[in-house]
Amino acid sequence: MLPPLPLLSAFLLASLVLAITPGPGVFYIVTRSATQGRAAGLASVAGVALGNLGNAVGASLGLAALFAVSSVAFTAVKYVGAVYLVWLGMQALRAPAQHGTPPPVAAGSLRRVFADGFVVALLNPKTALFFAAFLPQFLPDPKAPVAQVIVLGALFVLIAAITDSLYALGAGALRPLLGRGAGVARVGRYASASAFIGLGLLTAMSGERLRK
Repeated sequence: MLPPLPLLSAFLLASLVLAITPGPGVFYIVTRSATQGRAAGLASVAGVALGNLGNAVGASLGLAALFAVSSVAFTAVKYVGAVYLVWLGMQALRAPAQHGTPPPVAAGSLRRVFADGFVVALLNPKTALFFAAFLPQFLPDPKAPVAQVIVLGALFVLIAAITDSLYALGAGALRPLLGRGAGVARVGRYASASAFIGLGLLTAMSGERLRK
């Protein structure tokens, strides 16, 4: 099921390097963690991981090949994801400013954060293209079974989830700073909204560069 040890070792090392490199997923997780706390950050990690796993499976089954040959499919999914990110930013702008330390995130809100992270990751077609370009380099046979490609994709997602969790825990430590005074809270709210809107615009205007 797994490639030979030399190839597997190279894959794990490359995956770690790519996982710690900030991309849209990390950006989303850090924003959630810094503004809503570690629980929300970890919930977003789980959502992003599940969305990335969906892209890995989709790439293995040929979804990435569809995006590569169909500019219409790629563009449609890209813009849907971009609009969703901008919508998240607008929602953040409409949220009332909080005074003092922000309250703990409710379980229902954590489910929403998880769902948002899942959609953000799943609707990034460049993630599927990334898996389609990255995974075959570590297969001993170009015609390797689909199951082997899925296993490698799952390993990458697991590594990314671990590093993303570290980002979430670190950014969550900044949360108390965002709750000291109405002015700081307002800055945090605008920063969160700007992050989502900026990421949405970047997604819409970006080219074919593949990033996590």
